[in-house]
Amino acid sequence: MEEDILIQISNRIKERRREKNITVQELASRANVSKGLISQIENSRSIPSLIVLIDIIKSLEIDLNEFFKDIRSKSSDFPILIKRKNEYNHFEKEHAIGFHYQRIFTQSIRQSTIDIVILELEPEASRPLVETDAYEYKYILSGEIEYQFNEQRITLSRGDSMLFDGRIPHTPKNLGTQTASMLVIYFFEEKK
Repeated sequence: MEEDILIQISNRIKERRREKNITVQELASRANVSKGLISQIENSRSIPSLIVLIDIIKSLEIDLNEFFKDIRSKSSDFPILIKRKNEYNHFEKEHAIGFHYQRIFTQSIRQSTIDIVILELEPEASRPLVETDAYEYKYILSGEIEYQFNEQRITLSRGDSMLFDGRIPHTPKNLGTQTASMLVIYFFEEKK
C-alpha cells in the first residue's frame, strides 16, 4: 500500500471516529481489535489487514463506498497543488506534550534526490519562466509571492505552500516592498 494512501486512510479513520465522538477504546472494542492497534493505524504506524480495515470502517457505521470516496493514489502525474496555512492537517502522535505536528503535503514521487534551499526574493527580482527537472515544494516564510505558470498566476502568503512539477514553466515575483523568503525543496527523480 502506498504511503499517501495509508495516510489518507489513517486520517479518515481518525476524523470519522472523532466526528462520531467515539474513543479509541470504544472503536477498538467495536472492531474487536486492541486499542494500541487503532492508535497505530490512526498515526500511520501500522497497515491494517483488509479484514481489520473493513471491521473498523463498519464499526464506525460508515458505508465502505463512502469511506473510500476520494481516496486514491497520488503517484500519477498531478497538477499544481496549493495548500493554504489554514488547510494544514494538525495531528498528534502517541502521548507527546508540546509537540505540534502539521501535515502539509504527502505525495509519492518515485525515487528522488532532495535539495533543500532558502530562496530570498528582492522586491524588484525578476527572471523569465524556467523549467526544473524536479518536483518543487515551496513554503512561504515571509512576504507575498506571486507564482506564474504560463498564463496562470497564484498568489501565496506567509505560511502557504505549494507542490508542483517543475517541468511546468514557472517563475516567482515578490509582490511586496521588502525581501520575501521561502523554503524550497527540490525532488530530483533518479534517472534509470
